[in-house]
Amino acid sequence: MSLSIGIAGLPNVGKSTVFKALTKKQVDASNFPFCTIDPNVGIVELPDARLERLSEISKSKKTIPTTVKFVDIAGLVAGAHKGEGLGNKFLANIREVDAICHIVRSFSDLNVIHVSGEVNPKSDMEVINLELIFSDMAVVAKRLESLKKEMRSGNKIAAEVNGVLEKVMKVLEAGRFASDAGLSDEEKILIKEFSLLTLKPMLYVANVNEDELDKKIDLPIGNSPLINISAKIEAELAELPENEAKEYMKELGITQSGLDKLIVASYKLLGLITFFTSGEPETRAWTVIDGAKAPQAAGVIHTDFEEKFIRAEVVSYNDFISYDGWNGAKEKGLMRLEGKDYIVRDGDVMFFRHGA
Repeated sequence: MSLSIGIAGLPNVGKSTVFKALTKKQVDASNFPFCTIDPNVGIVELPDARLERLSEISKSKKTIPTTVKFVDIAGLVAGAHKGEGLGNKFLANIREVDAICHIVRSFSDLNVIHVSGEVNPKSDMEVINLELIFSDMAVVAKRLESLKKEMRSGNKIAAEVNGVLEKVMKVLEAGRFASDAGLSDEEKILIKEFSLLTLKPMLYVANVNEDELDKKIDLPIGNSPLINISAKIEAELAELPENEAKEYMKELGITQSGLDKLIVASYKLLGLITFFTSGEPETRAWTVIDGAKAPQAAGVIHTDFEEKFIRAEVVSYNDFISYDGWNGAKEKGLMRLEGKDYIVRDGDVMFFRHGA
């Protein structure tokens, strides 16, 4: 399953530094706007302690984590929707991702210029959000105009789409996101092709000073999640061997890196859960949308498995660990046989039966 998170924000807020630390992939993080023009893509492992434990129990030869795809998108500026600062290109890059990680600057560093001349996280957030709103307004207005002709010809679908877009335009014109329009799942499907930026799930990240990881950043973010990280600390951790990185975290008094928090929060933002397959050949984590049924989960492993699905053998993670794997769970009567309507739960350990 290939779902992606776009890292967005103003220039010089720490986007490329965060991305470099996330992927340990060298990107140009020079101290000037627009140094990142083409989006960099990185695939990072989802931190999940359950995976290693399952692998130990099954004595697996291979251990394969699930991953999250991050896209480093160049800095937007005010007027991006009109093409300022290569804005049209960058907004198009954001339109292609499934969710947005919006980084705002809260750290102070005289050596890193700020495009507006002052550090103001709330202002940074509002600038970017307005650009997303303006961009969506242009898309919606253009489509509403083209729908007029289609509706005159009696096209019922066009009339339905028009109704949804008019509802969206009202909230956009009020300076709010399309996600505030209260659209039903059916209405979202009707306008999915337009990839509206303000319908995408949003995660806010405050890039703070090293001594402010616990500081509450006052941002009007509604129900969207917000986490603090110090990109400077994360960049330092990324350069250290694992054992030294753990020691450094102990010195700093943190138990989980900011990047681990970011990866997990991004995964949840996409509405994803993890199930596992585990045996001697390999233990592997797999990703499905929360609410997926057993055949869909089988299809993540191989498309033929979904089409020829018979049943799934399922053990919860806790039972698998507590009773020493498949055999122990079966002896305790804790292995369940589930059919096509079974909804997969996060942490399920599964084995699929399918036709030839």
